[in-house]
Amino acid sequence: MDNFRRNKNLTSHSRPSIDGFVGARPKPKPQTHKLANSAQSGLRSRRGNIGAFRSTEGFGRFKSPSIATEERDKQRHRTDDVDDHVKLDLPPAKKRSTLRGKNAPKKKKHVLRKAVSSFMILFLVGGGYMFGKGYFSLLNVFRGGGSALALNDNLDPAKLKGEGDGRVNVLLLGRGGEGHEGADLTDTIIVASIDPINKKAALLSIPRDLYIKTADYGAMKINAAFATGKNYDAAPDETPDQAGLRFVESTIEDTIGIPIHYNVLVDFDGFKEAVDNVGGVTIDVPEDLAVTDYMHYYGPYTLDVDAGASEFDGLRALMFSRTRKTSARGDFDRSERQRLVMVALKDKVFSLGTFSNPVKVNQLLSTLGSHISSSFTTEEVLRVYEIMQEIPNSEIASVGLADEPNSFVTTDNIGGLSVVVPKAGLFNFDAIKNYVRNELRDGYLADENALIDVYNASFVTGLAGRTASELESFGYTVGKMDNAPTQGQAETVLVDLSGGSKKYTKAYLEKRFNVTAVTTIPDAQIVAGEADFVILLGQNEESRLQN
Repeated sequence: MDNFRRNKNLTSHSRPSIDGFVGARPKPKPQTHKLANSAQSGLRSRRGNIGAFRSTEGFGRFKSPSIATEERDKQRHRTDDVDDHVKLDLPPAKKRSTLRGKNAPKKKKHVLRKAVSSFMILFLVGGGYMFGKGYFSLLNVFRGGGSALALNDNLDPAKLKGEGDGRVNVLLLGRGGEGHEGADLTDTIIVASIDPINKKAALLSIPRDLYIKTADYGAMKINAAFATGKNYDAAPDETPDQAGLRFVESTIEDTIGIPIHYNVLVDFDGFKEAVDNVGGVTIDVPEDLAVTDYMHYYGPYTLDVDAGASEFDGLRALMFSRTRKTSARGDFDRSERQRLVMVALKDKVFSLGTFSNPVKVNQLLSTLGSHISSSFTTEEVLRVYEIMQEIPNSEIASVGLADEPNSFVTTDNIGGLSVVVPKAGLFNFDAIKNYVRNELRDGYLADENALIDVYNASFVTGLAGRTASELESFGYTVGKMDNAPTQGQAETVLVDLSGGSKKYTKAYLEKRFNVTAVTTIPDAQIVAGEADFVILLGQNEESRLQN
């Protein structure tokens, strides 16, 4: 939708829109005062009005007869028929079938008008059905419910909730779906993270066997979180799928330490159809892969792919994404292949201009309507489409938790169950959170890249070091870290020395430390140097870190 208007004030309360798909027809104004002239001048349509089929689009120009012309034709038909019947004494039917007189062209034109009118009605009804079907599929796919502040231009810093609001994080979940083994196990878990400010993106794979602990349902593999929420955690006002998505979102947030703004849930059939609908994808395969595997529902399948660029249809892409046999690292290699498929699919969608072609959109939605759902609205997904057009593949990072030199997980066996656990220890995800937050650095923090000096102005030993580590784990750049010349300060003080040029970093720090920034350092012995912000930690800071 190249002519889609960019929303300058997109909020989480935006209602679903079908802008760019079907425009609302304005209510016609009363025309009674023109009826007297219509018999003389005919009913005229403006050029370009598709309802009258006078534009160059669709059927070409078509001139509708006036009311006066139609009435004259009717009178002539009646008079001619009577005259002919008297002169030749023939039945009307035979007269019509044999005569080639002056009235025949008029009759043909009359029949032609009726035929074209009927065709127009059928076209409009058929078109209405097509777009109506697409509309209901649209509502099913883009049901809304998510929100991301970073989709707004010139966002008011006061609206920021915390670090991470400077990105758009989309949780992509792939499940088997109806008819498949483990229908609600999400064996594909990818966070597509978009930085609209700096025009970057990343695909983070989360191992399906990652062993996590939940507050209410104990320990489990993370691929069972959706099924657990769906079957056991639904609130009265939720559908089972909504409950599953809510539960898996909160579980992911607790595990990797970043907010999830939207979700997309697709089953195997939907993934296969999506690839087929765009005519297949081209993937640059990193190494030869030859395997025969059995996929429940689809049966046995032999995948034989050489290293290099290769074409994939839907079933082949699904097999490439699903199999982990013959892979040296098993599920970790499979996660890497899934990221390759996602980038290839993104390339194909954008090269076809899919979202700027209503017919392609309707075909895609009609096919995928029952196989995919998301918490985007149509307006939001078009905004994301607009942003992704500006991000080249070279700026899409591929992030894994087991990829050297940043390997944070390993395989283990717990109670006979093969699982993936943090190297730091069972259920210890601190190092993973630190890594993910910095790889998916908040867009506003990355753009402003403020330098922060941290001083311990309290009597609490080691407070500056702990605070600096916390800030760095969220993507802040810390300069000096030291004890303040004067200690015993009760409350933390934040000093903004940027002259107002780092407004988003300021807003984040004010919320984190629950303070209002000042512009002068209260301790004259402290020399700020190149720092944009100086933080003087008070006695109150220890309780905040403990919470």
